[in-house]
Amino acid sequence: MIDLYFWPTPNGHKVTILLEELGVPYTVHPVNITQGDQFKPDFLAIAPNNRMPAIIDTEPADGGAPLSVFESGAILTYLAEKHGRFLPTDLRGRVRVNEWLFWQMGGLGPMAGQAHHFRQYAPEQVPYAIERYTNEVNRLYGVMNTRLDQVPYLAGADYTIADIAAWPWVVPYERQGQDLEDFPHLKRWFHDIAARPTVEKGRRVGEEWKKDHSPTSDAARKVLFGQRAS
Repeated sequence: MIDLYFWPTPNGHKVTILLEELGVPYTVHPVNITQGDQFKPDFLAIAPNNRMPAIIDTEPADGGAPLSVFESGAILTYLAEKHGRFLPTDLRGRVRVNEWLFWQMGGLGPMAGQAHHFRQYAPEQVPYAIERYTNEVNRLYGVMNTRLDQVPYLAGADYTIADIAAWPWVVPYERQGQDLEDFPHLKRWFHDIAARPTVEKGRRVGEEWKKDHSPTSDAARKVLFGQRAS
């Protein structure tokens, strides 16, 4: 059994999608990031970066005590390794998956997140920041489009955790100021993955919570965007 500490964001949906793909039983524990649940001591004990998602595997493969994992990329790798799916075991295949997984973690996610922030959540318009991050997301979409002109999926012929990591960050493409019509190969990939019933089920987890917990209220902005070390 997996205990999943989650809120419905692209990073959270990476994990729900993989869990649905694997058919692994899991229990969702909401971490309401608009109200500061991510700073509670019991959550920080498993996610010291005060960011969800995080998991606790109550039945790790070594037979030992429950094992916690934080950071979405680490969680995807952990689950894929444990269950032997969506991550190749051969050297070259694994390298390709790790390249695109790390690309998402270090590039697409952070840049799209900044585009969301300045386009949707910032209390005032900052034209330079909006243009900077919108353009960078556009560049990254172009990288994916070029790659997907060559292969069906980001890491090659097979659907892997690299695709599961990137796909939720493309879902809100309009809020990032992007048009999928400009990226035909990315559009094909996006719709192919969206058509998987397990992906749709994973993406719907927690959807209803968004209605009552807007990240654009003044209180939510203070929690989400006013953090310092102290």
